[in-house]
Order: sequence, then C-alpha cells, then structure tokens
Amino acid sequence: MMNEIYLDANATSPVLPAAIAAAEAAMREGFGNPSSSHCTGLKAKAMLAAVRARACRLLGVGDGQLTFTSGATEGIQTAVLSALCAIRERRARGEATGDLLLYGATEHKAVPETLAHWNRILGTGLELRVLPVDGYGRHQLDVLRELAPRAAMVCTMAANNETGVISDLDGIAAVLCASASPAYWMVDSVQALGKLQLDLATTRIDYAPFSGHKLYAPKGIGMLYVRRGAPYTPLMCGGGQEAGQRAGTENMAGVAALGAVLEALEAGGVLRTHEELFDFRARLADALRAALPGIVFNAPFGNALATTLNFSVPGFSSKELLDLFDAAGVRVSAGSACSSAKAAPSYVLEAMHLPHWRCAAAVRMSFGPMADQAFIDAACARIAHCGEALRKTCLIPSAGQGETSDGIVQLSVDGASSWLIFDAASASCAVIDPLAPLAPRIADLIRCQNVQVRAVLDTGADGSGRAALLPLLEGHLAMASTASAMLGQQILVPAPHSDGLAYLFGDAAADGTLPAQAVRFAFVGSALALDLGGLVNESTIVCGAHDTGAVSTYAGAGNEAETRWHGLDESALDAFLSAHPAAMLIDVREPFEHVAAGAGTWHGRPACSVPLSRLADRVGEWLRSDQRPLVFFCRSGARSEKAARCLQRLGYRNAYHVAGNLSLN
Repeated sequence: MMNEIYLDANATSPVLPAAIAAAEAAMREGFGNPSSSHCTGLKAKAMLAAVRARACRLLGVGDGQLTFTSGATEGIQTAVLSALCAIRERRARGEATGDLLLYGATEHKAVPETLAHWNRILGTGLELRVLPVDGYGRHQLDVLRELAPRAAMVCTMAANNETGVISDLDGIAAVLCASASPAYWMVDSVQALGKLQLDLATTRIDYAPFSGHKLYAPKGIGMLYVRRGAPYTPLMCGGGQEAGQRAGTENMAGVAALGAVLEALEAGGVLRTHEELFDFRARLADALRAALPGIVFNAPFGNALATTLNFSVPGFSSKELLDLFDAAGVRVSAGSACSSAKAAPSYVLEAMHLPHWRCAAAVRMSFGPMADQAFIDAACARIAHCGEALRKTCLIPSAGQGETSDGIVQLSVDGASSWLIFDAASASCAVIDPLAPLAPRIADLIRCQNVQVRAVLDTGADGSGRAALLPLLEGHLAMASTASAMLGQQILVPAPHSDGLAYLFGDAAADGTLPAQAVRFAFVGSALALDLGGLVNESTIVCGAHDTGAVSTYAGAGNEAETRWHGLDESALDAFLSAHPAAMLIDVREPFEHVAAGAGTWHGRPACSVPLSRLADRVGEWLRSDQRPLVFFCRSGARSEKAARCLQRLGYRNAYHVAGNLSLN
C-alpha cells in the first residue's frame, strides 16, 4: 500500500514523537504513584504538577480548576452531572433555576445523550431544547435571547468537529449576561486546543472539556476546566486523587505525553502559525476544486478553523468519495468518526438547512497544526491523482476520452438499480430502469465513452428516470424504431410477464430473434417470484431493478436459501491460499478505485479485478466453471461479503469473503 496521507485529524491525530518519548519515559523512569510520599512518588507528583501548570497557562485558567480526565466524554459527563446536581439542589431550596437544558443543534452527540441520561437518572425533569444554528453553522442568538431566561444549562461548542465552524462565544456570553440567565454554561472545547486562542478565566464559561488525542497526544487523556465558583460533583469518587475531584490513580503516561504536546504548543516552532494553516487550507481547497468539478464547500472559510474542510460533490455519495480517497491512500471521513459508519445524512449540515444532497454526500478533510509544506504538497498531488482516476473511468465529464466498456454494468442508489448494457464492438449501449438521481452519471459514462444509445427502457410504470436521462443524451441517441434493439450481434427484446415487463438479452439468431437458450440476461422489476415461462433458460442471469436480490439465475429466482457461509479471517488467508493453490483472488472495488490505487498484488498473488458493479457480467461464467475457490476482497469487507453471498445464493459452493480486507492488510 502506498504511503498514506492522513487527513482526518478532527477524528484523532497521530501521536507527537516527543509525546511518545515522554510517555515511555514516564513508564520506564517516572512510574511512581503521585499519591505516594516517597521520592519516586514525589517525582511523579512534580511531573503531574508541572503539566497542570503548563496547561493552566496555555488555557488561561486563572483561579479556575483544571482536572485531568480520560477524555472529553468524561469531561462532558462530569460537567453535566455537576450542573444538574446543583440545579436540583437549588430547586429544592426554592431558588429559580430555569427549566430548559439548551444545547446547540450541531453539538457532538455526546452532549445531548449525556444531558438526557443524567436528566433521567437524577429525575430533574428538565426539558431538552435544541438551540438552532443559521445557514453558516453559528448559533441563532435571537433564539438564545428568547430562551436564556428559562435556561438551566446551556451547552455549545468552541468549534464544530464536522465543519470547523467557530462559535460566537462572545455573542453567547453577552446574551447570557444581558438576560441575567441562571444557566450554567459548558463549552465543548475539543477542537479548540492548539487552534484557537483561549483565555478561559476571562469568560463566563463554567465548564470546558478537552481531549488530548485531538492534538497529538494519545487516547485516554483529557482535561476539564471548571470556573471558580461553578458547582462541581465528582463523576468518580474513591481515593481522593486530583484534589478529590476525580478518583483513580492518574494516567501518568498520558499526562506526560499531553505535557510534551503542551510544551511544543507553548514553545512554538513545532506547530504551524494560523497564517500558515490558512495558506495550507487554501491550497487544499484549490486542489479539490481542480480535481472535483462542481465541488461545494459546506462551511464558509471566513468563520471556520483553518484545519477543516467540509465539502460535497454533485453526483457522488460520500461513500464513493471515501472509497476513492482511501484507494489513493488519502484518509478522510464522512463527518464525525463516531457516526461515520451510519448511512445517514450529516445532522450537522441538516441543522444548517443545507440541501439534502449536500448533507448526504458530505466529506470532511482535516489536518493538524503540525502539518508542514511537504505534507500539503503530497496531499495536493494525491488529490489531483484522485481527480485523474475519476476522469479515466468516466465518472466526471470527460467527453470521448474513456475506453468503451463491454458487458453489463449495475449502478445503484437507495436500494434500487439501473442497468447498462455496453457493446464495445459496435460502440453502442442500452439503459434499463434509469434512476433519476443517476441520470447525470449515466449520461457522463455515455458521453465519455462516445457510444450510441440504442434503447432507454423501463420495466415498471415510473418513467421519471427516463425523462431525466433523455435530455442529457443529445448527440448520443440512436433509438431503435422497433420494440427490439440491436447492440452489434446481440439483441434486446421485450418480454411481458405476469408482474410487468421484462427485457431479455443475448446473441441474436440468424433470423433476428432471441431463442430461449441464447438468453444470457433477463432484466426485470424484481428478481423474486419471476415467471417468464419458456422464454429463458435455467442459467439466465436475472437482473432486478431492486438491489435486494438484484442478481439471480432464473432457476434460483425467489429462492433465498443460503448455503454454508464461507467467511475468512484476514490473518488466516495465507494458510488458506497455500492449501488452495487454484483459488482466485477477486478485488470487487470499482474501476476508479483501481486507477487510484495503482497496480499491485495482495498476499503475494495477482488479483483479478471484477468490480461489484460488473459482477452480473461474470457470474454466468463462474457458474459454468469447475467451481474453483473464489476469494472476494475490497476495502472494508462490505462489498466483498455482498459478492460472496450473491455467488452462494446462486449455488456456487466455493465463494469466500475476507473480513477486514485491505484495511487490515
């Protein structure tokens, strides 16, 4: 695998070499318990105090309190618990506290989940209320002004983890002060450390949690600032560590590592200046614009962290872009790392009322303040390579420059499928069940490969996709005047059946007909419960318009029985290949990923490229073969599992899938 370009620093950062050295030294030589009274313990205690003092200087803690924690989630839990306990006590004394727990619409999910949890556990019965943001991602101060007198607690962010948008903390403070709000105020400061100037003691902020792993420290170490006079209830009680504020023997290796990061931040020279970071972001943005036509940035650069870019590209899902970047060795994410595995639009962008396609297709690119010129140069070059991969595979406009495909291509969106039949010899194609969201991509493929469209067909009554596609095909339409369409020596014919209309495809006979035994593919509305009488043969590959069970054989259509599941652990793959020398490794990543990744081998063997979108074109050949072991792999394992299960459903006994796949290699 090529050297990776890590651009997901908002999720977590690599560990600073000096931090690794400091942690190792703490474990080797400074391993004492800071609560012990002997010299070894006193040395550990001195180190703990020195790191705390440095943190207090950098954050402007003043006469406030700074406690070491395991990370931001613990800090958030402690802050919310402290505030809600105090609110409950004040209400018991008859004092006015407000009845709302107000949190920003773009907060990290840890905040509303924690508010709901402790509100329920403590029985405070407060109402959780969302504080909306505007189209630029900033809190709506007019709404806050209206609700502040009723707020018992207000939770906002210093900077958003998905978009990098910087909150107007001065504006929020002014509203809270002007309204004489009784609310306790917590500011999630995770993304602020090392990126924003902080002077906490001069603010109205009551609680500010931090996490070390967002700024080159290891996971498992964080800090919580508490303003002098703000109520405090320990989340963990026990041995009295951290001045009784947080029980449990301190994570000395983590504290030492965090101390090394803070030292670098205080000394300067290791982390880049704000001006340098702004220049780096501008260069990345320019590279993205050149590589990805139509790109839209989802947050204004003038009010966002210099280290964060959030963007969407028309016609591409966030998963496709992540697959592309990952194949090229560029690590980005689809938003918060805590929720990126969920196939849902970004709630942060939805809160900003951005169009649905931008929310569903957003990609976050983030780097840390330790980035240098060489790193940005390499990142820009890799981004340009990604754009070239898309052009070579006809996924962005590139008229007449692509190599003509041959065979069946499946494009899917939201559980439905469109099918394209390409005949390279005649430079022609047909489109079946075009989906409106895929119309621009289908048109780009056709224009790029410079083929003539012989038919645009629907198996169902909904012609919205056809209506969306036809206007985009100017100059490439050569529609047949008859019900059948010829693609070179192959023919596509309609076949009415009990559930609607199917289209059969195969080699034409001398008289221009399509005999049942020559039907290689049947395109239908559903691959299940199909009845085509004597029009097809048992080995005909059935391609459905719905992604679930989209590929079947006529003999197996409607049969959902699964054969024994063949899953392979990546660590056992070498032994399996040694035991099965005839096994074929099959990479099911898409063509643009192959171009981005470059040629290579896996586990010392050449791999056959059969993209998942071209799987239907190969299954018939495999089913007629000697059933040698087929081992499917991809980036994460999701697509290879789908391919293996498809083959098993069709009766191929030796289809295997490798869990983890390239990500673990």
